[in-house]
Amino acid sequence: MLEKFLEDIGLSDKEAKVYLALLGVDNYSVLDLAKKTNINRTTVYPILEKLMKDQLVSETKIGKKVHYQAESPEKLETFIEHQKIKLAEQAKILTDIVPQLKSLGRQSGEGPIVKYYDGREGILRLVKEYFGPGDIGGTAYIMYSKDLVDEFFSATETDQLKSGRKQRGVKNKAIYNYSKGEIPSDETSERVRVDSNKFPIKCDLQVYKDRVRINTMGKSLSAIYIKSQDVADTLKTLFELAFENIKKDK
Repeated sequence: MLEKFLEDIGLSDKEAKVYLALLGVDNYSVLDLAKKTNINRTTVYPILEKLMKDQLVSETKIGKKVHYQAESPEKLETFIEHQKIKLAEQAKILTDIVPQLKSLGRQSGEGPIVKYYDGREGILRLVKEYFGPGDIGGTAYIMYSKDLVDEFFSATETDQLKSGRKQRGVKNKAIYNYSKGEIPSDETSERVRVDSNKFPIKCDLQVYKDRVRINTMGKSLSAIYIKSQDVADTLKTLFELAFENIKKDK
C-alpha cells in the first residue's frame, strides 16, 4: 500500500522500494540496499541520485564509506508541491506543444482521419471544435445554403459560431444559396451567390488548412469531419475554380 502511494505521487517502483528500505533503518550502503531490495547495485546508484535530487534521501559517512539515509516523511509534502509546480508548468507548455505534435501525426499522402457526428448537437459540437489553438489567419472555403442554416439554427447560434472564426482572424470565401437576396461581402468574407434552382446546395461545407467538415442539412442532421491535406487541397482547387467562374459571370 505504501509503495503504491509513493508511485502514485511520482516515484518509480524502484525509487519507492529504495526509499521505503531506507526508512526502516538508520542508514544503508549501496550493497545493503541492493540486497534488501533485490535491485542490481549498478541500478541503485542512479536511483539514489534521483532521490537525493528530490530531497528524499541524503548521504552520510560511516568511517570511510558512504551510506545513505531517508529524509523525514514530511519531506514528501515538499516533493508533492514540486510535482504540482512541474505539472502546472507543463500544462502551460502543452498549449504550444499540441499543434506541433498534431503536425507530426498525419501528413499529406497518409490515410485521412474521418469522424462522424450525429444530430443537431453533433453539428454544433464539431463547428465549435473545428478551429484549434494554433489556427490563426488564413482562408476558410465555405459552401452553404443560408436558408437551411436559418431553418435549423438560431441567429444567436450562428453568430457565436462565426465569432470563433473572426477572433482568430480567419477570412472566408463563400459560395451560397439564399432565397431572400444577396449577402454583401465585407472585410472578413468574400461571398458569391448562386441560383438555388440551378445549383442547389444541401450541405454546409467548409475547408480550412488540412481539414474538411461537411454538415448534412436534409431530413437527418449529421456531420462528417475529414483531416487530410490531400482531400482539403483538392476541394480548395474545385472551390477556387467554381468561385472564379461565378465571379466572371456576375
